[in-house]
Amino acid sequence: MTDNPNELDPEHLAPWLEQHVPGFHDLREIRKFEGGQSNPTFMIHAESGNYVLRTQPPGELLQSAHQVDREYRVMKALAETGVPVPRVYALSLKHEGPLSRMFFVMEFLDGHIFWDPVLPELVGPDANERRAVVYDRMNDALAKLHSVDIEAVGLGDFGKPGNYFERQTGRWSRQYVASEVDRYDDVHNLISWLEANMPADDGAISLVHGDFRLDNMVFSHDGKEILGILDWELSTLGHPLADLAYQCMQWRLPHEGSFRGLGDLDRKSKDIPTEEEYVAAYCKRRDIDKPDNWTFYVAFCFFRLAAILQGVYKRSLDGNASNPELAKLYGSRVPILASMAMEMIREKS
Repeated sequence: MTDNPNELDPEHLAPWLEQHVPGFHDLREIRKFEGGQSNPTFMIHAESGNYVLRTQPPGELLQSAHQVDREYRVMKALAETGVPVPRVYALSLKHEGPLSRMFFVMEFLDGHIFWDPVLPELVGPDANERRAVVYDRMNDALAKLHSVDIEAVGLGDFGKPGNYFERQTGRWSRQYVASEVDRYDDVHNLISWLEANMPADDGAISLVHGDFRLDNMVFSHDGKEILGILDWELSTLGHPLADLAYQCMQWRLPHEGSFRGLGDLDRKSKDIPTEEEYVAAYCKRRDIDKPDNWTFYVAFCFFRLAAILQGVYKRSLDGNASNPELAKLYGSRVPILASMAMEMIREKS
C-alpha cells in the first residue's frame, strides 16, 4: 500500500474491485488522470472494461472537504432523471476498504472534454453552429438539474435549511482562514462585503452542483450531447443562482495566463452567447424572472473559488496535493480573483 496520492496498489485494490464492482475481473492497469486537484482520480483498465476510481487524498483533511461519498450518493440518485451522470458501481468507506480512505468506482465515459471555452477543436464551416450547441446543452443541463424533485430522488436531506448564501459564506470564510498562508486584504474585504450585503432568503432551493463548468462535463465526440456531468464533490441543496453565477464567472475571467475565461474575447464572431443571453436562456427554461442582486451572486462565486484554490495551495505546502506544481499556480490566482471581485463591486456601487 502507498500513501502517494499519485499511486494505487493493484494487489490491494484488485480483490476489492472483483468483490464489489459487478462483472469486474482481471485488473490490467491503473493510471492517474492529469489535472484534478481535490480528489485524485484514476483510470482502471481491466479485462471486463474501463472504469474510473475517485478517492480522497491521503493525510489530514479540512472538515467537510473531499466527501466523495456525497458525490457517489448524488450521482446514484440522479441516475433515473434527465440529468446526465455516469453510472456509479461501488463505494468504499474509509475504514472498510483497501486504501484506508474513501473512494468510489464509476463508469468510464468515452467522450470528449472541452478544456477551452472557445472550443478551438470545433472547426469547419459549421464550427460556430456547433459551439452554440455546446453552450445550449450546458444551459439545458443546468436548468434540468435545478428542476429535479429532490424529495422524489431521495435527496431531501442532502443540505441544511436556511439562507444558503449566508451558510456558504460562513463555511468558506472559515475554510479560507484555516488554509490562509499570506494575508490578502482584498479577500478579507470581499468577505466583509458579502456579509454586509447578504440578500434575504427567498426560499428558492434545488440540488446544486457546486462546480458547474464546461470542463466538468463529458460530451459526445461530436459535441452534440452531454454524456455525463462530473465532479459532484461540492454538490448540496442550495440556491440555484449559485450554480448559474458560478458558471457565468467564465464570461468575466480573461482568456490568458492560467485562466480560461471569455472576458476579453470576441464571442459574437464565434456564436458564443453573452452572459446576458446565457442567463436569459436559463431563466426562460425554468420560467423564472431575471435575478436581482446579480453582483452579489457573482462576487460570492469569486470568493468561493478563491477559498477553494487557497485550500488546494495549502495542501501542496502540506505535501497532500494531487498535482503540487499546479496547486502552487492555483495559489497565485487567489489574490487575482479577490481583486477582480472587489473591482466589480466598486463598478456597480
